[in-house]
Amino acid sequence: MAANMNRLDHRGQPSQRMQLRLQRGLHKDPSVLLSDVSVASSQEYAYLIRADIGGQDFWITFDTGSSDLWVVSSDCTNSDCQGITRYSSSSSSTLTLTDQPFKLTYLMGSVLGTVGTETVILGPYEISSQTFALANQTSGLGLSYTGNSGILGLSFPLAASIPVTSGIPVLNNLFAHFDDQHRFFAFKNVSYSDSSFTIGELDSSLTNDTSQFVFTPVFASTPDEYDFWKLPIQEITINSQVLPLSRSLVRGASSPIAVLDTGTTLILGPAGDVDAFWDAIGTGGSTKFDQQTKTWQVRCERAVDVRITLGNSDTAKEYPVHPEDVSWAKDEAQDGWCTGGIQANNGVDSADWLLGAVFLRNVYAIHQGKTSSNPPMIGLLNTTDPSTALAEFTSSRGSDPAPPPSMQRAGSSATEMRDTIATCVVCGVCGFLIGAIGIVIYWLRQRKRSQGQVHI
Repeated sequence: MAANMNRLDHRGQPSQRMQLRLQRGLHKDPSVLLSDVSVASSQEYAYLIRADIGGQDFWITFDTGSSDLWVVSSDCTNSDCQGITRYSSSSSSTLTLTDQPFKLTYLMGSVLGTVGTETVILGPYEISSQTFALANQTSGLGLSYTGNSGILGLSFPLAASIPVTSGIPVLNNLFAHFDDQHRFFAFKNVSYSDSSFTIGELDSSLTNDTSQFVFTPVFASTPDEYDFWKLPIQEITINSQVLPLSRSLVRGASSPIAVLDTGTTLILGPAGDVDAFWDAIGTGGSTKFDQQTKTWQVRCERAVDVRITLGNSDTAKEYPVHPEDVSWAKDEAQDGWCTGGIQANNGVDSADWLLGAVFLRNVYAIHQGKTSSNPPMIGLLNTTDPSTALAEFTSSRGSDPAPPPSMQRAGSSATEMRDTIATCVVCGVCGFLIGAIGIVIYWLRQRKRSQGQVHI
């Protein structure tokens, strides 16, 4: 399925903005396009975009943490597929199926199916013969809870499960028809009922000025090999106190690397760093680790000023996180406890951290494709004023009686502490073995000396 099979047609007069709607899911689970393309965010804070695939209408997750487009097939009958709109092959006259299998495993959940091509319409744009997958089986994705019928991946081809030799991802087909100046998409959650997603142009109701954004080249371990929309994390602070971060496990990175991922609800990071984060906030017993759910819980009224500094060291900028995104899902609180917006996950292979929807709600983000003069870039505009956010939080949740956060360790992260302890243990074992060997040698010498057979 060569790239030249994909034709992008414009359908009607575009508007400046796609409608984004942030909505709650029905059940708890433990222009860019220059036109109205509805997007919503469910209970899980996953952004949903409305798409027409083969003449059939779907809500699908728009995901900057993956690259493939797939939709649930009517052949999918497992529980994860129940209660959602499913694609019917018999209802389409433009579907072409192959015998190529499709398999994709996410951080949580997986999908199996078959690769094919279909006509895809997003807002005013129609892509002919777009490569996608029909999902015949899904697991652990909570589709029936969030109400989405699939995923639209908007990351780089290198991260795609469908190889480029079989077809070009949606984002590349879109970007190929925009000039350098307009080769970007932008998104912002304004409120639960009003959010924005555009391609090729900013939302004029938010800003028309790209100079307000701080742009950083997307991190790549190898030049020109991009997989996800990545930025360096220079610092995380809690009430102006610096949280020591573990060394990056990403090849070539001098500081921790984060993926901006609309398909992830929370902020996920290394367990040692996340534990230290909640330990610092937990003065006065205001945080606890739930052994049953393996998640950090925080008192719903706990008011803290958390900021994440992103970008290269010479251009880095800090972005405040609204206290409601640190202590979230208040309407589902149990006995005054809320779910922490930052949770541990050591299974992130593509980076050190994932910055999901609870962070992205605090910025207006531009994802700029590669141009003739620049590599792929991410532009961020801070939209959360920390003083206003704290006042809103206190008014909504009540006063916080707990003492201010306190860092228990200065200058070393939990991971580095474990490394130090491990080193001490190894040194202690080595010392014990050397001492034992010395004692044996001494005993043998004494024995030989008593026998008159000493040789030095």
